[in-house]
Amino acid sequence: MDANQRIARISAHLNPPNLDKNGSGSDLRRVGCRAKGGSPGFKVAILGAAGGIGQPLAMLMKMNPLVSLLHLYDVANAPGVTADISHMDTSAIVRGFLGQPQLEEALTGMDLVIIPAGVPRKPGMTRDDLFNINAGIVRTLSEAIAKCCPKAIVNIISNPVNSTVPIAAEVFKKAGTFDPKKLMGVTMLDVVRANTFVAEVMSLDPREVDVPVVGGHAGVTILPLLSQVKPPCSFTQKEIEYLTDRIQNGGTEVVEAKAGAGSATLSMAYAAVKFADACLRGLRGDANIVECAFVASHVTELPFFASKVRLGRCGVDEVYGLGPLNEYERMGLEKAKKELGGSIAKGVTFVKK
Repeated sequence: MDANQRIARISAHLNPPNLDKNGSGSDLRRVGCRAKGGSPGFKVAILGAAGGIGQPLAMLMKMNPLVSLLHLYDVANAPGVTADISHMDTSAIVRGFLGQPQLEEALTGMDLVIIPAGVPRKPGMTRDDLFNINAGIVRTLSEAIAKCCPKAIVNIISNPVNSTVPIAAEVFKKAGTFDPKKLMGVTMLDVVRANTFVAEVMSLDPREVDVPVVGGHAGVTILPLLSQVKPPCSFTQKEIEYLTDRIQNGGTEVVEAKAGAGSATLSMAYAAVKFADACLRGLRGDANIVECAFVASHVTELPFFASKVRLGRCGVDEVYGLGPLNEYERMGLEKAKKELGGSIAKGVTFVKK
């Protein structure tokens, strides 16, 4: 029996519940797959783990020392991705879940849920073109979160973020579980791009650059505040216009470069892990964890807005104001709000109709 238990423990991640077609005939029933000496940490679920973003995201989260248990869920190919990633010699335990019947178990007890699920952009598509497909996916996943782990922090990557975050909020409100501190749209890729592009123009190390990016996560709603760059930089108007345009259209740049083979997956996974790590450090109680995210907000008249937030044990502990803006940024803010208002309303209407 001891030998059987050891074998079951080793192979548990390969045999998710409800997949055993032999019913109770197997003596090797599923047990917790836990390496001896596994580090304490947080329980994280990735919904859409077998996709273009999900796979590198899962790999990078397996490498994060703050993660003790990593649940990988998808409607297809989850067992293969789980088996592959489980061979990495890091302390996080990996378990795979396949399809709707296993969604609730994938979510039960999670501290952080990351949602990259959905279809990617293709050349000529805007993020709003993805709405009809991804909106339904996010609604379904949010309903399961509300039921199984209503206190978890939720990071939404699925585009269009400007609409999918309001969709999740409406689902949580219907379920009576909405906590504005725990729902965040991941706009970190806009910050990552801004840091990189500014560093290129100014011949700086991008790791030393910090560009606040506010508004939303699509086109003109993406507003880099170049007047607030750290370290302080002086740009010509031509540089400001070039940088703003490239940051706003960074996603399109990747979609076109991949020529129909996908959208930003690797950089998005990197940015998502960077933000997820910030959330986990906040949960751990680290001080002064400040990042940009699309959250419920009173910074403008809009109910959701991306700005700097301070992360803590409860999720978003504080939402920061915009700070001083120059004339170019004030004009950009008005354009962003006009576009963003429609996207938010679209998400709310989708759930209420």
